[in-house]
Amino acid sequence: MSQNNRVVKAAGFLMVTMVVSRILGYLRDIIIYAQYGQNRITDAYNAAFSIPDFLYMLLVGGALSSSFIPVFSGYIATQREEEGWQVASVVITLIMMLLGIGIFLGFIFTPELILLLVPGFDPAAMELTVTLTRIILLQVIFMALSGISMGILNSYKIFTPSAIGSVLYNLGIIVCGVLFGKWIESIWPGYGIAGFSIGVVLGAMANFAVQVPALLRIGFRFKPNFNIFHPGVVRLVKLMVPVLIGLSISQINLFVNQNLASSLPAGGIAALNTAQRLMQLPVGIFAIAIAVAVFPTLTEQAAKREREAFKKTFSLGLRSVIFITLPCAVGLAVLRVPIIRFMFEFDNGKFTHQDTLATAYALLYYCIGLFAYSAIHVVSRAFYALQNTMIPVFVGALAIAANITLSILLVGPMAQGGLALAYSLAGILNMLILLWMLRKKIGAMNGRQMIRSFGQTLLASSIMGIACFYTARFCVMIWGVETKLAQLLQLSLSIGVGIVVFAVFAIVFRMEESELVLGILRRKLRRKSA
Repeated sequence: MSQNNRVVKAAGFLMVTMVVSRILGYLRDIIIYAQYGQNRITDAYNAAFSIPDFLYMLLVGGALSSSFIPVFSGYIATQREEEGWQVASVVITLIMMLLGIGIFLGFIFTPELILLLVPGFDPAAMELTVTLTRIILLQVIFMALSGISMGILNSYKIFTPSAIGSVLYNLGIIVCGVLFGKWIESIWPGYGIAGFSIGVVLGAMANFAVQVPALLRIGFRFKPNFNIFHPGVVRLVKLMVPVLIGLSISQINLFVNQNLASSLPAGGIAALNTAQRLMQLPVGIFAIAIAVAVFPTLTEQAAKREREAFKKTFSLGLRSVIFITLPCAVGLAVLRVPIIRFMFEFDNGKFTHQDTLATAYALLYYCIGLFAYSAIHVVSRAFYALQNTMIPVFVGALAIAANITLSILLVGPMAQGGLALAYSLAGILNMLILLWMLRKKIGAMNGRQMIRSFGQTLLASSIMGIACFYTARFCVMIWGVETKLAQLLQLSLSIGVGIVVFAVFAIVFRMEESELVLGILRRKLRRKSA
């Protein structure tokens, strides 16, 4: 099977599982907001992820994944598998030790940390946030094990278990939240949402458990090992340190934003998080799927010094990501109110139309940077494959500084919209500088083709957006949007018209990127037929 076919196959499967996972994620949000509304309770639930996410991203989610896969894959590609497992053992030993210390300290100093993060909360919301944070801290252990497992399996180009794990994670949150929420509320009024926090922990356990059989099949070998001077570990640490610095700066950015958002009216943090999750939907389904699928191929080509093949794989991956996510951004921006209304507003629910408008306001500005954050996933992995983590960190630090500055300037006049706009502008700056630095490092990347592809995609997306807008207005005039069925028909028809319009322009322009997407769809259809 050719490299491109392997990428298409992997990306196609990842997209399907990520669609399912995202659907479950939004079902989770729908249930939470229908039960509790968009207020300080859901603000507290969202804020409770800050410290656990910081620990995970710092030690596993960003730094380790960006450095472990290139190093471990290098051993696999050069037939030094046993040495690779020695490196993996050292990594697992050290990570679990550091996480244990971090969780212990985080549990003790939770009240002080939460006070720094959300000083605008009232005492009751602060106490709820502390309780939820201490529960969610337990998930970090299992998410760390899942992250390491995914890195190992992806190095062997095995994507299925980790993709299924993400589905089980959201499923666990939903089931536990529904089963335990009302029971907890009955014995501990005001704390029913803790049922969803318990679900986070159990979902993380399921995420790791589903990967264990695949690890055993590839011959997983682990022995506690503290040999930090192993050449592979030294190389891995050198790659990790810049990313750790960058992630620390990134977390400071998130903490500053959350600090600013805590002074907004009740529900401000929840509105921002909901809007960002909607914006991240195309990123998670398409951009990350393609980037994850391309990464092992880029790493292998870099290890074998196949420079031209590397450029070709990168170019197609980047253009394909923008080809998919740019029209998604336009569609989300145009249909933001109908989408949020359909997903979260219910007759007996606590999510009001004002909550819809507040969330849609933030989503509009998040959509501006959607394509840039999608592209960053591919560009950053190109640097990681070249075992250069310093450049993405340096560029990310510049973008974060810009984000913090813009956030402080814009939050006053624009509230949550200002924070979203600052985030988008910083992402575009990050992408442009990364592309410029990559070109300086590997030479010409057929920039004219990339610019032409972007221009064609933008034109097609703009016309598609106009078609979606007037289709949605036509539906309101004909049958209104008072019922869920009417809202569903409005969205279905608007999105359907948008897809057809965009597809027509893609065919007219004969865009190469459409072949990757069509290849993924054909593969899925053939599987269903079989």
